Amino acid sequence: MPHIHSHHEGRYLSLREIDDWEFASRPNATGVVGIFALTPQQEVILVEQYRRPVQSPVLEICAGLIGDEAAHATEAIIDCAQRELLEETGYTPGKITHLLSSPTSAGMTDEITHLFLAEDCQKTASGGGVGGEDITTHLVPIQELSSYLEKAQDRGLLIDFKIHSCLGKISLQDEMKFV
Repeated sequence: MPHIHSHHEGRYLSLREIDDWEFASRPNATGVVGIFALTPQQEVILVEQYRRPVQSPVLEICAGLIGDEAAHATEAIIDCAQRELLEETGYTPGKITHLLSSPTSAGMTDEITHLFLAEDCQKTASGGGVGGEDITTHLVPIQELSSYLEKAQDRGLLIDFKIHSCLGKISLQDEMKFV
């Protein structure tokens, strides 16, 4: 087992080292959830928020940290996904399934992202985030998603890769149904 050396411990991030390789870690979270959410009308529920590290607004799927709050420390990953979807967008899924789990950026962080597909989502709350989050929700017909993302990028928004990861996994699952 390699020895982990901690260089700096902040409130939300740590800079650590294993065998001369520095990386970031979240000492107060056990991972990340991302939710590719669809309404019954096949609209993708996207969120937009300003992200300070990249100094830009980012168009994303709903996402959040696992176990970062004492009240949710023992919460199951799927329950975290449902809670984050409700907090950020105000939507509750009729069905939610795990798509994949993957390193977020394996050369920079030990964080694992767990992606879910939420279907038949119904608006049940206001959304908008918690604790100073300023989240705008966008409903995009799935057949218009590609052009919507291009236009958003042209307007200066960054597009989070998790959108494409979910689309790829959903597409692969659909193809497998016909094999």
